[in-house]
Amino acid sequence: MLYSIMLLSIIMPLYNEEKTVSEIIRKILDLKIDFQLIIVNNGSTDKTGSIIREFENDTRITIVEKENNIGKGDAIITGLEYVTGQYTVIQDGDLEYDPNDMIKMLGRAEADGAIAVFGSRRLNPDSGISYNRYLWGGELLTTIANILFGVGLTDESTCYKMIRSDVMKAMKLESLRFEFCPEVVAKLGRSGIEIVEIPISYHPRKFDEGKKIRWHDGLEAIWTLIKYRFKAVPHLGDE
Repeated sequence: MLYSIMLLSIIMPLYNEEKTVSEIIRKILDLKIDFQLIIVNNGSTDKTGSIIREFENDTRITIVEKENNIGKGDAIITGLEYVTGQYTVIQDGDLEYDPNDMIKMLGRAEADGAIAVFGSRRLNPDSGISYNRYLWGGELLTTIANILFGVGLTDESTCYKMIRSDVMKAMKLESLRFEFCPEVVAKLGRSGIEIVEIPISYHPRKFDEGKKIRWHDGLEAIWTLIKYRFKAVPHLGDE
């Protein structure tokens, strides 16, 4: 199905993804939807910068270079400044997620008039597992989010969070690292915005393949959920 009205903005934060970035960009460029791809090179020290410049003449792509690597959340906040689409989604620079799932997510957003659609790895029994500790950690984060905010999620830490762009910008995001995910969930929950989930595919990589998230990022995510349960946040509404 070709979407001619609904424009999707895809923010891709990158840090040292020379092994996979070319392939994931090409997969996105093959999508049969109306989109813009905002690539934020977050201070990469490998060949990532030179690889993405091979795509700079594609009018669908905007490349933003950041001198220092602060973190994923910082790159997303920067990328939001360039967003023009109706919806925004985050795409990592590896091959763990299948960009074709974005089309399914857009279809669900259109059918339901949803503000937020998440791709759930847990809803797909065929999704892979990188390490059991990440599976258990993700389940713990999901349980805490559901208790604190009543969001009814199965996969709090999924990368594929598709959110209406005006709402995402109104969040006034503050998280500079991986705690971006729980901040988004918390702010949606505090505003009473329903999060729709659909099954997606997932092909996890190992540490020796470039996986970056570590155990202390999980602790930071738990603290972020607790913090935003009580901290004043912008009311996003449902209009």
